[in-house]
Amino acid sequence: MLERLVLPPWLKIGLALPLLVLNLWVLRQLLLPLAPFPALFLTAALIAFLLDIPSRWLRQRGLPRSLAMVLVLGLAMGLLALALLWLVPRLIDQLAELIAALPGWLAQGEVWLDALEGWAQEQGIPTDFGNLSSELLTRFSKLASQLSQRLLGLLGATVGLTVNTVIVLVLAVFLLLGGESISAGLAQWLPAGVRSLVVHTLSRTFRGYFAGQVVLAMILSGLQIVVFTLLAIPYGVLFAVAIGFTTLVPYASALTIVLVSGLVALNDPRTGLEVLAVAIAVGQVVDQVIQPRLMGSIVGLQPAWLLICLPLGARLGSLMGLGELLGLLLAVPVASCSKTFLDVSLASRRTIPAEPLSP
Repeated sequence: MLERLVLPPWLKIGLALPLLVLNLWVLRQLLLPLAPFPALFLTAALIAFLLDIPSRWLRQRGLPRSLAMVLVLGLAMGLLALALLWLVPRLIDQLAELIAALPGWLAQGEVWLDALEGWAQEQGIPTDFGNLSSELLTRFSKLASQLSQRLLGLLGATVGLTVNTVIVLVLAVFLLLGGESISAGLAQWLPAGVRSLVVHTLSRTFRGYFAGQVVLAMILSGLQIVVFTLLAIPYGVLFAVAIGFTTLVPYASALTIVLVSGLVALNDPRTGLEVLAVAIAVGQVVDQVIQPRLMGSIVGLQPAWLLICLPLGARLGSLMGLGELLGLLLAVPVASCSKTFLDVSLASRRTIPAEPLSP
């Protein structure tokens, strides 16, 4: 009899892929009836991850655990109250004003395109911006209509949104208070040989990545708000927050900068260029000076792999009932952890020779 059967790598991959798909399908069947609670639980877990970082820092400085928790929760509630009292009303007002002003901006943008077409014809450059201007006007009008309908739907779902927010905050507090015992209990289910690797990798990657991304988003939003206010950019708070918090998803802030500057350029091309230049300059300062100090090489993924894992994460999040946004947020740290586990597995296989088949 064979004491141990060593399978070739291609056969192992061939067996692993169908099992992985089957497990994902079973997990999806379990999660969909429970929606939206799995997404709420994951959101609360991410918030607890973030709150645990300053709590650990305070405990390392000698503060008792209970006092550190009280200080962190008090600071978090203070920031939340500040956002609700100062930031959120301004965002709502500026968003409503932007929706009201958007048709005029679109009409002004069409005038700029007609003027550009006239100048090009005077220079003998063959152009036809007529179809482009009408297409842009139609598309932006549809976008404004859809945005207005979504805002009305969001206002209509205020009660459900408030209940979900309360559930997330309460879960986050309980996970923060009992997170260490919960994670230690879950770690006991892992094999002893990989337990330390899995716990260390998950803790380092998720805590470091999300903490770095959230801090970067807050810093970038704050700097953009200050600069846009000094330059008297219209709807500066709204645009600054949009640019800042899209940094939670890699490469999304660059797309937001282009969209915002293009939108402002419809009304005033010079102001649009100012927004583009200032947003890029502030973003470069954050990327080159602040980001390396906060995150270092936590992710460890090449840009090509980031571009691949983001749409996959969004799609998997949608299929699992977690939502595309949560899938986008989880895509990068999950891919980074998977890469670490695969690298360790391949390294161990290279160092340990395969045993021959025993007769």
